[in-house]
Amino acid sequence: MKFKTMMLATVAVAAMPMLAQAETLRWARAGDALTLDPHAQNEGPTSALAHQIMETLVMRDHSGAMVPSLATEWGPSADNPNVWVFKLREGVTFHDGASFDSEDVKFSLDRAMTEDSDYKELLASVKEVRATDAYTIEIETNGPNPIMANNLTNMFIMDKDWAEANNATKVQDFEGGEDTFAAKNANGTGPYKLVSREPDVKTVLTINENYWGKDEFPLEVTEIIYTPIQNAATRVAAMLSGEVDFIQDVPVQDLSRVDSTEGLEVRTAPQNRVIFFGMNQAAEDIANDDVDGVNPMSDVRVRKAMSMAIDRNAIMKVVMRGQSAPAGMIAPPFVNGWNTEMDSSSKTDIEAAKALMAEAGYADGFGITLNCPNDRYVNDEKICQAAVGMLAKIGVKVNLDAKPKAQHFPLLSNLETDFYMLGWGVPTYDSEYIFNFLAHSKGEKYGSWNATRFADADLDAKIEALAGETDLEKRNGMINEIWQVVQDQQLYIPIHHQVLNWGMKTNVGTIVEPEDSPKFKYFTMN
Repeated sequence: MKFKTMMLATVAVAAMPMLAQAETLRWARAGDALTLDPHAQNEGPTSALAHQIMETLVMRDHSGAMVPSLATEWGPSADNPNVWVFKLREGVTFHDGASFDSEDVKFSLDRAMTEDSDYKELLASVKEVRATDAYTIEIETNGPNPIMANNLTNMFIMDKDWAEANNATKVQDFEGGEDTFAAKNANGTGPYKLVSREPDVKTVLTINENYWGKDEFPLEVTEIIYTPIQNAATRVAAMLSGEVDFIQDVPVQDLSRVDSTEGLEVRTAPQNRVIFFGMNQAAEDIANDDVDGVNPMSDVRVRKAMSMAIDRNAIMKVVMRGQSAPAGMIAPPFVNGWNTEMDSSSKTDIEAAKALMAEAGYADGFGITLNCPNDRYVNDEKICQAAVGMLAKIGVKVNLDAKPKAQHFPLLSNLETDFYMLGWGVPTYDSEYIFNFLAHSKGEKYGSWNATRFADADLDAKIEALAGETDLEKRNGMINEIWQVVQDQQLYIPIHHQVLNWGMKTNVGTIVEPEDSPKFKYFTMN
């Protein structure tokens, strides 16, 4: 078998001795992780916390490069192009001392493919997972899958015996309001162990003294105190007063204030994430509007008019203080399939939008409720507030309903919203990830975040075919064709590409990761 081995390029060659000095990092951001169940919610802050405690077969370092984690080597089998082979790291233990082996990987991947998993789209092409020996895993797919390894960077591995002992073999039904042992407890192989957790209040982690990577990573942070602080002013005040050492989401209005404070600095980088609006475009009638018997947003002319009413430059300048890049497609520039022409296609034209509304039969407009989170994305509620005024110019009267993300996201999953904000990052750096979750019709294996209700059997077939196409030039052509449908049908209203602003004490050593998922084992504390 021929394997591809990745080197840990960003890890210091001479790592600091572990536990040489106890260093506590006090970490804050607007929202908490939704759950500790590693397969229940595919959501940024949830994954960010999980990455400290649990591990994946492969991961992305702070530069975005794929590097080994619980797998040391991987690649397609020389005997069968439909099979990926992963050689696992030996000598790894879970936090409770149990040994890690291939049975844990098989259990975790099988678990992640079940109905309540929020990661099943990433494994939709998988036919079978096999533990061929204690430290070898084979993943057989329905046809060759050229990006199988890319799909595993957030696929966390659980201890099979721990899950069975604690009745945690089933993925938590988060949208259904289920509470489970795995939602509040964790036993991973990662660099930090869970000490205590109070959801939406505080989570405390401590160093894993038996971590396999203790000679490969700095591991200068030995304790993490994670405090979600939803209110922006309070979050900044905590930073300025020294109560916290690191915040991921410095409010744009406070960037210069934080950066000019002695002992503090702001580090900025483009994020692998797009912010956009989604619309229920399939229902014949909807509950959250003021028009009886019809659904205005089922008409593509209305959807295009709504997009043309949004002044993205104004949002960038006024709401985001320059900390965003207007978007014309729901793919970040990091992603294979992104192109300049599509991303610059969103134009503001109120008169043309009014004409489209009149042509569609809505010259007088209509009323609709916009569901928006208020603790997930940078200035999320303020963006929605700005959109309310912009849409009013073409007669769309918006009732804004802003809620914390824990209440907002189930509206999408349970199809209880007709007009909503969502942000989307792409950890695989490939358009297939976007299509599987957001453009494919909602079903058993695909479309779990497609609250638009859009469904097209031909497009579904094209999306599913991407997983088995190894001719990359042909595959890229297929990706472009799918994007053309997404754009022509105005499935979503892109707003902007988000920019990251991490605030920290000057002694904290890190670069800003495009995934917005800090991995504290890389941090130094000078």
